[in-house]
Formats: sequence, C-alpha cells, structure tokens
Amino acid sequence: MPHSIVTDVCEGVADCAQACPIGCIQHGKGKNKKGTDFFWINFETCIDCGICLQVCPVQGAVVAEERSDLQQTCQDSD
Repeated sequence: MPHSIVTDVCEGVADCAQACPIGCIQHGKGKNKKGTDFFWINFETCIDCGICLQVCPVQGAVVAEERSDLQQTCQDSD
C-alpha cells in the first residue's frame, strides 16, 4: 500500500523526494494551510519502500498508508 504525505503538516523540506528510489514524490502547486510548500506521493507508482518515512524530519508528515483525504496532489491545488 502506498504512503501519503499529510499536506498540512508537510514543510517542503524535500528530503523524501530526494531519497525516493523511483521518483514518485512530487512538488505540489501553491502552499498548504501553514503557508509552506508541500510534496505529494503518486499512489500509482509508490512501491511502499518506507524510505520517505525514514528520512522526513517533520514528525507526522508521512503516514504509512494511502490517505487521499490527508494528501493534496498537484491537481487538487489548482
């Protein structure tokens, strides 16, 4: 099962995007409710490796399940 980035917790650090071995983490458009940049995980390509969970310095920004209710995508934020 893919992981999710909690949009309103994400602070745009990008450690997850840089560490992802398949490049399924992408920069979102606009800002989240905190006014910071955010990233999102493509559920269709995530291989559930868990690296994003290990490298993210922001507690609670990545959850180990697919949660479209917590994660905006670039399409959601237009």
